[in-house]
Amino acid sequence: MFISKFGSAPKFYARAPGRVNLIGEHIDYCGYAVLPMAIEQDILIAVEPAQTQVLQLANTNSSYLDFSTSVNNIQINKTKPQWHNYFLCGLKGIQEHFGLNNPTGMNCLLDGTIPPSSGLSSSSALVCCAGLVTLRANGKTLSKVELAEICTKSERYIGTEGGGMDQSISFLAEEGTAKLIEFSPLRATDVRLPSGATFVIANSCVEMNKAATSHYNIRVMECRLATKLLSKSKGLEWRKMLRLHDVQTKLGVSLEEMLTIVEEVLHPEPYSTEEICKCLGISLEELHSQILSQNMQDVSTFKLYQRAKHVYSEAARVLEFQKICSEAPANALQLLGELMKQSHISCREMYECSCPELDRLVDICLQFGAIGSRLTGAGWGGCTVSMVPTDKLNTFLKNVKKAYYQTDGQRLAVENNSLFATKPGRGALVFVEA
Repeated sequence: MFISKFGSAPKFYARAPGRVNLIGEHIDYCGYAVLPMAIEQDILIAVEPAQTQVLQLANTNSSYLDFSTSVNNIQINKTKPQWHNYFLCGLKGIQEHFGLNNPTGMNCLLDGTIPPSSGLSSSSALVCCAGLVTLRANGKTLSKVELAEICTKSERYIGTEGGGMDQSISFLAEEGTAKLIEFSPLRATDVRLPSGATFVIANSCVEMNKAATSHYNIRVMECRLATKLLSKSKGLEWRKMLRLHDVQTKLGVSLEEMLTIVEEVLHPEPYSTEEICKCLGISLEELHSQILSQNMQDVSTFKLYQRAKHVYSEAARVLEFQKICSEAPANALQLLGELMKQSHISCREMYECSCPELDRLVDICLQFGAIGSRLTGAGWGGCTVSMVPTDKLNTFLKNVKKAYYQTDGQRLAVENNSLFATKPGRGALVFVEA
């Protein structure tokens, strides 16, 4: 297909994997460690550096239209997050990092096996793969950590205020191990998952494109506002505080103590913008111009107590998950399963990022033998991840297919790509065909 499209053969290939987050949802952008693993599904790009300064993109999936542009004039349209804009994010990030005045043009053909808008990070895998391709085509080198940090920043060109988990695991993943990923500075530690269980991904078949919805960015802002109010109440320099992790660090207390502080300082009822201004001692104009981002100007109420409660309790669950994996007690699987269940309840009730289909899918998975099950990814659709005893895997898959996919014609059509067992895969790389 590459030759028929561009008239010559590709010079190299790059791949970047999707990921499943085992625990630690919506806390990376608050500064807390997360625990994902790369999956085998990936984005693959065949590349031929061009003599002209033109980028030509094509996709093996005909529903994604061809696109071409000058590499000297990258315009990223935030209002319509089309597939090529994610490629442009990765390209622009590398160009800006090196200050490339005459970047190399490229002919690229993309193929992907990550279901789109499913919470398995297909968009970040595309940004990372594009960054890797641009790096190689321009003869530059960077460490995996630097690449992850550049791609995290550059994905924000499309309007998603992500925290860096997706890009980090895409580059830092290693076969056979999940990773505890910590931020500021970015580092990854191996987490050996216990034997005897397999992780199964099930797609709810409800699509959620996080750049196209405000849910995600509102949660980021609610966490930022909670940070400000908690900081102010404790006499900290609240104007400088951006993430819930910063409050814990400055106060030098445990996550459990932070949960007590949330109970004392914040109330469960939603906060109006007026009340937030009163608590911070600022004008409405200052709130709008200094704190609320451009796309938050019309939001009038924010739930701060629930969001902070989720973040601090979820951050504690991540550390507990890692501890159980490293200590490997006899009942490790039951303990991990319990943490996954608690995580889903918190995502559903405190963070409100689930949906009826995800809740039903979690219930079905638990009913048919999963030890733990939860939504994974941003939520509001997408996938669940379940931990299933390996010896019960086949019966589990059969029962879940029957209960969730075969009761609905639309789901039935995609069931083969929607339910699969996965093991930790390797990170992004470039390879050249001999």
